[in-house]
Amino acid sequence: MHKLKNPSTIYLIIISLIGISTFTALHQVYFDASAKTVVLYALIGAIVLVNKYPIPLPPDGNSISMDSAIFLGALFLYGLGDTLDVLFIYTLIFAGIQWKIKWWKHVFNFSIYSIMTIAAHFAFLFFGGEVGDINSSNIIPYIASLTVYFILNTTLVSTYFFLAQKESLLNVFGGFLRDRTFQASYFIIFLLSLVLAILMQHEHIFGLFLFVSIALLLSVAFNQHFQDLQVVSQKAKHDYLTGLYNHGYFKEQLEKEVALLQEHFKPLSVALIDLDDFKKYNDLFGHVQGDRLLKEFGTLLHQHSKKQEFLVARYGGEEFAVLMPNKTKEEAFAFLDKVRKTINDTALNGVEILPYGCLSFSAGIAEFEKGTYNIAELLNKADQALYFSKAQGKNMVHIYDKTDQQLDSSYSFEKQFEEAEQQLKIFLSKDIYTYRHSKRVFQYSVDFARKIELSDHERRIFTLGALVHDIGKLEIPRDVINKKGKLDPHEWEMVKKHVIWGKEIISTNKELQELIPLVELHHERFDGKGYPHGLKGESIPKLARMLCIIDSFDAMTTERPYQKTKSFAEAIEEIRSCAGEQFDAYYAEQFIQMIEQQYDINRKVEEEIVV
Repeated sequence: MHKLKNPSTIYLIIISLIGISTFTALHQVYFDASAKTVVLYALIGAIVLVNKYPIPLPPDGNSISMDSAIFLGALFLYGLGDTLDVLFIYTLIFAGIQWKIKWWKHVFNFSIYSIMTIAAHFAFLFFGGEVGDINSSNIIPYIASLTVYFILNTTLVSTYFFLAQKESLLNVFGGFLRDRTFQASYFIIFLLSLVLAILMQHEHIFGLFLFVSIALLLSVAFNQHFQDLQVVSQKAKHDYLTGLYNHGYFKEQLEKEVALLQEHFKPLSVALIDLDDFKKYNDLFGHVQGDRLLKEFGTLLHQHSKKQEFLVARYGGEEFAVLMPNKTKEEAFAFLDKVRKTINDTALNGVEILPYGCLSFSAGIAEFEKGTYNIAELLNKADQALYFSKAQGKNMVHIYDKTDQQLDSSYSFEKQFEEAEQQLKIFLSKDIYTYRHSKRVFQYSVDFARKIELSDHERRIFTLGALVHDIGKLEIPRDVINKKGKLDPHEWEMVKKHVIWGKEIISTNKELQELIPLVELHHERFDGKGYPHGLKGESIPKLARMLCIIDSFDAMTTERPYQKTKSFAEAIEEIRSCAGEQFDAYYAEQFIQMIEQQYDINRKVEEEIVV
């Protein structure tokens, strides 16, 4: 009873009923007792042969053979009744040969072929096709027939995979359409169906022999090509030593999981693992024994993770990574800490010389949260948590916590500030307005960070990001950036690119890469109408949403040649009216409160701010 509630099972039953009932009804109408029995049995034999070499297609478990070309060719030459006879007899023979396959799969497959064949026949007739004679001067009926056959095949099969695997229908359907092997095979089926019809129209059985020879050679070639690609693909995404997935494939899958969260937000955690004191083990026993230990650890980690359907990868050297969909950071911690204790208790050759007398690892866990900029930020958090585990004595698992003082970078805030200041001073010779604007935005950010009570780590990112947020304007020509008057559309598009250019500039300094979201996204709007990506709501990182408010406020209250300066009161009113649209309503109100408090303390604040 439980199985009947499964959507894929219900779908299978419905398609089977439609296929069988349609076949039964139309076979009675189109049955022809005078059909050429020898030719039809030859067609059945040809189908059995070509099905020996099906062409595999994505997703896993799907394939296509040249039998469709034979069904279509028979349809063009002999009509629907004889083609349905061929299909029915072939299905019985194939079910006998492949008796280990579950019977319902044979029924489902027969039903799909029946639906496709019948629909293709009526499409052929509708567009003026005539059964028996191949009319090369009018190719439209043949194209229409194959198109209907193609659409039905793709739709019926992808819908089943969608229901069975609970994957996005667009992803499954797109997987079919994007696959070049899939595209090429259908084009070949179209050509071969016409080739078969023409050969058999003139040479009968010998024509069928020639066709089968060509189809078998093509099928074998496609199959070998796919197998070669599979081998190359497996090597490309697996680590040669441990057999686990490699760094690149892990990040690729993480990107896909994060993309899925845009549709259905659910927990997602990642962990980075580092074997403790591995260098000491390697130096003592040599690289061969060290590689053996890495392989053994990888196997153990994979065995534990396989039960949970987690993805495990060798991240590099003695580092490993685990991708844990649908798991909160607390659940991830419980799993990984249990694995840690099990590894501690596992007897492995030579590990008794290590400080803990056993193999141990340190791990850091981070959970994806709304507003996370990208996977680099997520992995950076896991890496910082791993660093904390190492700093606390190793052999422990730690969840990323932004309040941990130890999670700040190893270099000082003063050094970061000095580097940012050096980049900013370049503006002095090119654009004094942007330099002064950046300094004011920096000062506002210091006050705003105190108002919001950001953690030390967030405060440093926020204030440094505010200081260099317009660094990309260095790439804008001097005559454009200093133009008096309104920018024309071309110039405005150039100015908008400063966020991308800024990202590229900051990216060159590894120590400042945490500032990238602020530099790139401070012109995104809460309603999704900003640039460069049109991000919306909480998909915009929190600090970027805060910086957007400060940046806009200073722009409104500073004199420009092409814009009338607003008073603080007018700018506050503007921010309040745009809250929930351009600005995050919560942070907009917090910023307004901060400005109003300062204004009440000293009503001459506007005069004191350097313009």
